[in-house]
Amino acid sequence: MESLGIDIGGTGIKGAIVDVTKGAFTTERYRIPTPEGGKPDDIAEVVGQITKFFNWTGPVGCTFPAIIKNGVAHSAANVHESWVGTDAHSLFQKATGDPVLVLNDADAAGIAEMKFGAGNGKEGKVFILTLGTGIGSAIFVNGSLMLNSELGHLQFKGQDAEKYTANSVREAKDLSWKKWGKRLNKFLQHVDFIFSPDLFILGGGVSKKHDKFFHYLDTQAEIVPALLRNDAGIIGAAMAAQELA
Repeated sequence: MESLGIDIGGTGIKGAIVDVTKGAFTTERYRIPTPEGGKPDDIAEVVGQITKFFNWTGPVGCTFPAIIKNGVAHSAANVHESWVGTDAHSLFQKATGDPVLVLNDADAAGIAEMKFGAGNGKEGKVFILTLGTGIGSAIFVNGSLMLNSELGHLQFKGQDAEKYTANSVREAKDLSWKKWGKRLNKFLQHVDFIFSPDLFILGGGVSKKHDKFFHYLDTQAEIVPALLRNDAGIIGAAMAAQELA
């Protein structure tokens, strides 16, 4: 079974056709930079372009960096504030002409990572954090997803945690891996104290460089790198879209 997965981020919108029974791409990934400002109509146009690039007809799963309830965005992280209250489901369905399912980007990554990645077979409380432009989170309790968690927006050091800890902050401030790793560890210890997870899975593109900062991390919970890395959002979106098939 195949679906088209599209992962909408603050800097890029990328998609691929996915074999959802294997959790693997059947095409090369195609990426278009996120339009400046990240307004609804502009992003919808890119979603339509990606669908046309693959000459796709069928279920489409789209991630979005926001709280998503019944296809409607209720927040706007790293995209234009006009997204709040926008029916992303209807907007993307009109742009693609296909049945579309929209879900939070970190939730999509978590779905894929729990099925085909580092979370496979794991019970208890599993917290998946995606470290990128911001910090996304997906929380699973005995395999069940708690939708729309927003741990990146926990107040930490007098601001949203992602403004202190995201990988984009490391890049913008040119922080060493040691300094950034220690920042990340402080945040993880804070989350660990509040929620007592059994496992942290750290994803996003930076996870492929985990050997540079994992030795600075120390929590009661086990910490492992994501296996699907930056492909998890696309795969999870495609998996979720199978509900429409």
